[in-house]
Amino acid sequence: MRISDFWRLMEDEFGSGYARVLASSLVLAGVGGRTAVQALAAGVDPRKVWLAVCEVQDVPEDRRLGRDIKIKDGASPQS
Repeated sequence: MRISDFWRLMEDEFGSGYARVLASSLVLAGVGGRTAVQALAAGVDPRKVWLAVCEVQDVPEDRRLGRDIKIKDGASPQS
């Protein structure tokens, strides 16, 4: 997962404003007692950070992959 994917998932789940506040203030035990912003800056895998946020915030399993994005007509799905 790329950092841009992490931010897309955060904004989809929590909204653009709250996602930034949450990422900079919520301490996550799953990434060494750091905030998401600190963990990303330290080089922790964005997927691990995202899953740590999901655990603390009780994001349901079915939303942890993000919302479905429709494929435009004529475009091929990415694997």
